[in-house]
Amino acid sequence: MASGFWEQVVADGLKVPAERSLVDMTEELTRMLGDPDPDIRDGIAFPTLATWIDEGVYDDLLVGLGDGMCHGLDIGLGLRADDSVFRRSFSALILTECIDRSTVTGLVGPEVILRWGDRVMSWLSREEDLRDFVVGKGWAHAVAHGADALAALARSPYVGRLELTVILDVIADRLLAPTDAFWVSGEDDRLALATMHVLQRNILGLDVLEPWVARVAANAQGRGNADQNPFRVAGNVQGYLRSLHLQLALTAEHPAVRTDLLLVLIGQLRRTNPAYFPPPRSH
Repeated sequence: MASGFWEQVVADGLKVPAERSLVDMTEELTRMLGDPDPDIRDGIAFPTLATWIDEGVYDDLLVGLGDGMCHGLDIGLGLRADDSVFRRSFSALILTECIDRSTVTGLVGPEVILRWGDRVMSWLSREEDLRDFVVGKGWAHAVAHGADALAALARSPYVGRLELTVILDVIADRLLAPTDAFWVSGEDDRLALATMHVLQRNILGLDVLEPWVARVAANAQGRGNADQNPFRVAGNVQGYLRSLHLQLALTAEHPAVRTDLLLVLIGQLRRTNPAYFPPPRSH
C-alpha cells in the first residue's frame, strides 16, 4: 500500500482523488479492511469507505460493493485468534453502511437487501473469533459489528415480520452459543440496540416477543462445573437483558410494546437474580 497516498487522502478530508480510478482504490481499501495495523484498517480504510458511501460516491456501484463485503465475511471463517477476523468484522461494518445507504436512497431493491441479510446473519451465527480488543492490533469486535449490521437490516423498509423474527433468533443464537468469551466491550449493548431497532418497527407483538425473551432468559443463570466458569454465557445473557431493559426504559422513541415488554423483562430479571430480588415477606 502506498501509505503516503492514503494518508494524504485522510489529510484532505477524505475527498475522492481524481488521479486514480475508483475501482482500483476500492480494491485497495477492501484489502486494507483486513490489515492487522489499526492505523490502516480503522484510521484509513473504514472511514474512507464509510464516508464515500454516505456521500453517494458508490451509489452506482452499491450492489457490487455490498456483494464484495459479503465475500469478505467468509474469509477465514471458523478460525480463532487469527488476523482474518479483521476482514470479516470490518466487512460487516461496511455492509452496515451499504444497507443504511439503501434505506436512505432506495437505490437497492429488496432482493439484494435480503440477500445481504442472509449472508450477514449466517456469518454472525457461525463466527468463532469473538475477541474484542486485540493488543497491538486494535478492535476485532465481530459481535459488536455484527450487531450493527443487524440493526441496519432492522431499519430497512424491505425487512418485514418474518425477517425481523429471524434477526431476533440470530441474536438469541449468538447469545446462547457456548463460548469462552466474556463480553466486556459493549457487545451486549450493541446487540440490545439492534433489538431496539427491531422493536421500533412496531411489527412484532408480545405473542412473539414474550416467548423469545423467555428463551434467552432461560440461560441467564450460570451452570457449569469445576472445569468451566458457570458465568460464561449466563453473564453475557444477563448483561444483554439488563441493557435491553435500560434502553427500552430510557429510549425517546417508544415502541408500541414498550410497557408490556418492560414488565416481561423485569419479571425475568427478578426470576434470574433471586439473591438481589427476593420475594416480599408475608406479614
